[in-house]
Amino acid sequence: MKRTFALILAALAVFALFAGLVYAVLVAANLAEPAATTVHGLTSRRLWATTAAVLALAGVVIGGLALMRPGSRLGTASGRLGTSIALVAGLIAVFNGALNLAVANGGPGTGNGVVGAAGALVLGLIAIVVGGLGMTRSRSIG
Repeated sequence: MKRTFALILAALAVFALFAGLVYAVLVAANLAEPAATTVHGLTSRRLWATTAAVLALAGVVIGGLALMRPGSRLGTASGRLGTSIALVAGLIAVFNGALNLAVANGGPGTGNGVVGAAGALVLGLIAIVVGGLGMTRSRSIG
């Protein structure tokens, strides 16, 4: 019971930190103000930002698996496949998130995908860090 509560509390803390980082990216890009009129539905820029965020999330997950299970197919002991995937996915997500934020002309609700782009930027940076940790670990193992 205590462990479950601790895990839930840790997940909430991680989510709050992630939301704070996304908001900080939006403030830094001068895109934190909500739109006067909200656009509903999936726009091309929202799809672009969501795709970048999903790619970044996949990079974080694959890099995390490579760090947790070094003997697996994606792990650091059997080569650098997982960490390389995490690095490449993170770089692509950071580039696309930053590019989407750069061309956006409004804040959340405008249909420009700025929230997804900020999320892709933050998750992409996390994927790069996880991939870099895996690369340094694979150098020390092999």
